[in-house]
Amino acid sequence: MLRQTGIALFALAGLAACAPSVPDSAAGVTSNSYRSAREAQLQGAIPTAPVVSSETLTPGAPARARTLAEVRASAELAIDSTEAQNTARLAAANSGAVPLQASPSNPAPELATGSTAGISSENDFKAVSTERTIQDDKALIERNRSLYTVIQPEALPTRPDGSVNVVAYALATNNRVGQQLYKRSSFRAEAKYARACAEYASPDLAQAAFLAKGGPDKDKLGVDPDGDGFACTWDPQPFRNAVR
Repeated sequence: MLRQTGIALFALAGLAACAPSVPDSAAGVTSNSYRSAREAQLQGAIPTAPVVSSETLTPGAPARARTLAEVRASAELAIDSTEAQNTARLAAANSGAVPLQASPSNPAPELATGSTAGISSENDFKAVSTERTIQDDKALIERNRSLYTVIQPEALPTRPDGSVNVVAYALATNNRVGQQLYKRSSFRAEAKYARACAEYASPDLAQAAFLAKGGPDKDKLGVDPDGDGFACTWDPQPFRNAVR
C-alpha cells in the first residue's frame, strides 16, 4: 500500500515539472517604467494656452445720416436719367425723330395747305356754287338721262339643237312640288329614287335627263316617284318668280 502511494506521488511530481509556467499579467501594469511613460505622454498632449492681448480697440467714426434733401435730389437724378434713356430709345425706334410729349403747352398742329386733288367738293355748297350754276346741274342731269338704256324682258330663245329646256318647262307648268299629276309605280320606288338622284351633280341636270328620257309622262330613270313631274329635288318656283 505504501509502495503504491509513493509511486503516485512520484508521478505527480514529474507532471508538475513538465507543465509550463503561467505568466504574471499584472507585472507590466504595475511597473514603474510603464507609469512614467504614460504620464509623460499625457503631459505632452496638452496644448499651450493662447496669450490674450491687452490692447484697446479704437471705435470707427459713425456713418453720417443723409438728409431728406439729399435723398430727394438723388431720386430726381435717377428719374431724369431713366427718362433720358427712354427718350433716346423711342427716338431710335421712330426713325430718329424725338417723340412728341403730350402737354397743354404744345402748339396747335399746322393744317395742310395746297392741292387737294382727288377730294370731292360736291358736299360743299360754296365750292359747288363757284364751279357751276343750277342751270348747269339741270343740263347735266338731262344729259345723263339720255344715256340710260332700259332693257325690256324678252321671250326665251329656242335652242337650235332641240335639247331640253328646264326653264321653259318650269314656265309651262303651274302645279306645286309634290302635287301628283302622273301615275307612278310604288315598287321599290324610294330605293331607286335615292340611287338614281345620287348620279347627278345638280337638280337641274336631273330634271333635264328626266325630260330627255320621256318625262314627265314616263319615269324611266326613277327620279320622280311622287308623279309631280319634277325630278329629284328640282323646284320650278324660282324660274316662275323671275318672270313675274
